[in-house]
Order: sequence, then C-alpha cells, then structure tokens
Amino acid sequence: MAVPAVPSWYNSPSQGAGRVDHAAAHRSPLCCLSLQEVGPTMVGDEHSDPNLMRYLGATKRNMLGNHFWEYYVDDAPRIVLNKLERYGYRVVSMTGVGQTLVWCLHKE
Repeated sequence: MAVPAVPSWYNSPSQGAGRVDHAAAHRSPLCCLSLQEVGPTMVGDEHSDPNLMRYLGATKRNMLGNHFWEYYVDDAPRIVLNKLERYGYRVVSMTGVGQTLVWCLHKE
C-alpha cells in the first residue's frame, strides 16, 4: 500500500510549521470531527452545502435521541482533509474533545 502524500496544510513552508493565518479564519468556516482515527468522519449538519456534501460522498443521518441531522463519511479524517484541501479549504486549528478530534477549516 502506498503512503499518501502529506497535505500542504500539515507543514506549509509559507506559514511555517504550526502557524495559521488567523485573519482568514473567519471567511468560510467548516468543522469536521471524527470519533476514531479511521472513521467515520462527521462533515456537516443539516445546513451544510449540499454540493460539498456530494463531493465528499457524505450521507445524511439522524442519530436516535438527537434533534438534528448530520452528514458523515466512512473515510478516515486524512482522506476527508485531503479532499477538502483540493476543494480550497485550509486547516485553521485542530483540537481534541474527549475521544473526538475536531478540525476547523476555512475557504478563501
């Protein structure tokens, strides 16, 4: 199995490792979260751009007990982040919340 290329957002030489353009962060935010390193990856809610959700191959679902809908893909987060990079999104920040990982992205 081939090892995928490291996406440019991981260590961008123009910004330096770990540096983020905070001025651009407000332009078009998108958050992705993952309950595991291998998937599924939550990529949106009921108000998300349907064209973007189709591009990601996302499925809309309503989990028992939730009063909202969410989009998810079975892909690992790295696959989703690579697709979003090709669509023009860049990672602004990443954090862990319990057993969940959350990435916030923006699109110029």
